[in-house]
Amino acid sequence: MRDPEWGNEGWLKVVGLGPGSEALITPEVSAALNEATDVVGYVPYVERVAPRPGLTRHGSDNREEIRRAEAALRLAAEGRRVVVVSSGDPGVFAMAAALFEALEAGEPGWRELEIQVLPGISAMLAASARLGAPLGHDFCCINLSDNLKPWALIERRLRLAAEADFAMAFYNPRSRARPEGFVRALEVLREACGPARPIMFARAVTTPEEHLRVTTLGEARAEMADMRTLVLVGSSQTRLIPRLTPHERLPWVYTPRSALWGEL
Repeated sequence: MRDPEWGNEGWLKVVGLGPGSEALITPEVSAALNEATDVVGYVPYVERVAPRPGLTRHGSDNREEIRRAEAALRLAAEGRRVVVVSSGDPGVFAMAAALFEALEAGEPGWRELEIQVLPGISAMLAASARLGAPLGHDFCCINLSDNLKPWALIERRLRLAAEADFAMAFYNPRSRARPEGFVRALEVLREACGPARPIMFARAVTTPEEHLRVTTLGEARAEMADMRTLVLVGSSQTRLIPRLTPHERLPWVYTPRSALWGEL
């Protein structure tokens, strides 16, 4: 796995670029990008990596995860220093799982490669931090996209998470191709949690386009979310602390760790 042109053993690192702000890219990830000969990923994420001499950027479509992972593994096997980029954290609905799926089914020699997963700051943690601490106690995270799993399974998980009284974080809530899914998700949550439960919408968090909204399930509308929105729903214990100037600023939202949860 040595390429004479590069004079070194190839390696592959799967990294998270964080939710959007360059300040939230970890030093470890920055070092990997500086050493890379190739960056592989979904086009908008690859474009977040500045071009430079000696670096080749390989952008591909959002639904080509396995082929993207296979291409990255081939490059590393040729002796290249390859970084596969994801937004947020690569292990949360992103490229790390796709990479290992391709590795398991692929060439036996790929298993000898040096492979590392470098964590990043996920959108749900960045959104939670912006709002206070809505994920401060037990929580779960669900991808609302039905591209890779049936809607019936998503709805079942929504109901069970609500029954268990988790705070919840939702990725990929509403696309143009399937806007009806989030409409149904809100209906399920209202049935399970009641209309007064707080729900938060964090769009493009940590970027110049960031927009935050805190409301209730009863007031929430599907149009408040798109594919750049991270949605958080509180548990029955989640609380709001109004600001002294509430007309100008959102309330703090948090889920206490010391709450009395009563009998289960």
